Amino acid sequence: MSGAGRSHAANNLEDLGWFVMDNLPPSLIPKVAELAELTGPPSTGIDRLALVVGTGRYHDEAVDMIDDLRSQIPGLRILFLDAATDVLVRRYESTRRRHPFSESGGAGTLAEAIDAERAALEPVRATADVVIDTTQLNVHQLRDRMSELFDADEGQAMRATVMSFGYTHGIPLDVDMVIDCRFLPNPHWVDDLKPLSGLDAGVVDFVMDRPVTCDFLERMESLLALLVPEYVAEGKSYLTVAFGCTGGRHRSVAVTEHFAKVLATLGHEPAVVHRDIDK
Repeated sequence: MSGAGRSHAANNLEDLGWFVMDNLPPSLIPKVAELAELTGPPSTGIDRLALVVGTGRYHDEAVDMIDDLRSQIPGLRILFLDAATDVLVRRYESTRRRHPFSESGGAGTLAEAIDAERAALEPVRATADVVIDTTQLNVHQLRDRMSELFDADEGQAMRATVMSFGYTHGIPLDVDMVIDCRFLPNPHWVDDLKPLSGLDAGVVDFVMDRPVTCDFLERMESLLALLVPEYVAEGKSYLTVAFGCTGGRHRSVAVTEHFAKVLATLGHEPAVVHRDIDK
């Protein structure tokens, strides 16, 4: 999406050692496959190539372009950047730039242009291996997220992330699986525990030491033990599991930490993100 952080993401990839080609015309896209075949020493010296595409101008061609690249480049991965409409409106208003769909999409207001682009890019978003929602990310948090995804061990078959969040602050858009933990006992209503977080032992003990929690953890562990190997076998490159509670500070944090350890036992060292712990 225009305004979702393409330039920052490109800069992050360069900082991580990727060779970045930005804003390439569609007619030159097939040449990327040829370049990819030449990557790695002793030829070009390029071992990681990133093509950054602003699809607003030629969204009709994007899906076919991606399909062609997938057929030519083994291991190709597609990242899609997204953000909520109201946030994109504020970003465009602050820069005073014209949205690419303001005229071509026949839209009137800025919000209408963004909604038109969102509808047009839905088929592109559907091809993505991973989606990053930048709605609540500052430039430093986006950099950290890019590093988690694209600077990890190249030997990993699938890169996993576990996230905690608060429903009060909105459901994350960039996750594969959302688990609602609001049925668990809530430390928020205990005076001594309210100022703490799910990283503190008192909160962890309060949440975990309950029959309903033990039953939930056991069943969820069995589910992940079933699904994760199947995701890997299917060729999934990224998996993000999000656990939510009301505010994203207590229950979801404790549960997320627990399942980070569970995924480690399944052979994956997940990145851990506590999106709303300080809100």
